[in-house]
Amino acid sequence: MTTPVCTSASNGVRRPVPYPSFASYVRARQPVLLRTARSLTANPSDAEDLLQTALAKTYVAWERIEDHRAVDGYVRRALVNTRTSQWRKRRVDEFACEELPEPEPLPDGADPAEQQALHDAMWRAILRLPARQRAMVVLRYYEDLSEAQTAEVLGVSVGTVKSAVSRALGKLREDPELDVVR
Repeated sequence: MTTPVCTSASNGVRRPVPYPSFASYVRARQPVLLRTARSLTANPSDAEDLLQTALAKTYVAWERIEDHRAVDGYVRRALVNTRTSQWRKRRVDEFACEELPEPEPLPDGADPAEQQALHDAMWRAILRLPARQRAMVVLRYYEDLSEAQTAEVLGVSVGTVKSAVSRALGKLREDPELDVVR
């Protein structure tokens, strides 16, 4: 007695979908797909990014894919197409020239190591602020938003932004790690 090759066609019973959800598909097939992505790129981090992009495209089309047994082919095609698009969009920022450009001279007494140490100390001090004050300082001084824009982003009044930023700057002035600057 021979068994039919396609049981669903012979007895009218539908076979269960091999991947009931996108998450189960990703859990089951991610290692294999990552190997495919690594074969397309030289850098393992780029391969992970490439796979993430391809999986995002697959997630958007998940409901339209009729046969989930063929999803691997869909994802592989998305990997190749995405990698090809990245390769085509790549910019070359190097230009041949007669003379090498000189870096901008640093102001007298400016040491890049000291500037980096100051930058790191400032970020550590900002991270010690309460979350709300930290958000306001970052939005005001690092993102260069106005007080009104900061208030709108955080959903508070302009007066709240002014007072919280004032208190945060007071704490930064008193921070012992930043004493070296003064």
